Amino acid sequence: MTDHKGAEGKVLFITGASMGIGAAVARHAVQAGYRVVLTARSLDRLEVLAAELGQEKALALKVDVTEWTELEAAVQATLERFGRLDAAFANAGFTAGTGRYASGDPTPNEWRDMILTNVLGAALTARATLPEIVKARGHFFLVGSVAGRVANPGPYSATKWAISGMGDSIRKEVSGQGVRVTIVEPGRVDTEFWRNGRPDAAFLHEDDVARAVLYALTQPEHVAINELLIRPTTQDV
Repeated sequence: MTDHKGAEGKVLFITGASMGIGAAVARHAVQAGYRVVLTARSLDRLEVLAAELGQEKALALKVDVTEWTELEAAVQATLERFGRLDAAFANAGFTAGTGRYASGDPTPNEWRDMILTNVLGAALTARATLPEIVKARGHFFLVGSVAGRVANPGPYSATKWAISGMGDSIRKEVSGQGVRVTIVEPGRVDTEFWRNGRPDAAFLHEDDVARAVLYALTQPEHVAINELLIRPTTQDV
């Protein structure tokens, strides 16, 4: 069993926290003793989650990760509320339609929004949070995908390959300052997107990924889990 006693009072900043993996990580982190900053574009769900977790443990903030000023303000609000920032989980992202280059689905404008969120959003999250994480000798997480290891049709896969490169680039920049960097690469997770047209497929659950994240987050400071590639047992790609 992982020892969580060193987590008590530390602060984890989460993007894309209103549902799915982000919300699951928030729940597991609070159970481990963390305080959490919950960010997403929609405030309603964040406020429900913050109430569930306890207002003394959770801060809900409306943030679009493609907007630098909103991320800057969120980090400042974190410091004003909790006085520190120890770790960040750059999770915000989505896929648009079937994503194939040679078809009309999705539209190029949908591609633009996806690429900006998945790639620029992760980079801006790093830029906003890392100065404080360096001070804390903390931990930075990026959420990639199996699609960032095995190329699939369409630009979604390219955004996740970008995350793989970004994570290693950040690691080389900050590991000498005592900061750990982890890329989390889930396979099929039980969401509406993955279930569509795959009724017999095996899926991970959000909590499966969250437990893996907490495993990496709560290792001793001298241990860095740089990559977590997590598939359902029967997923063959």
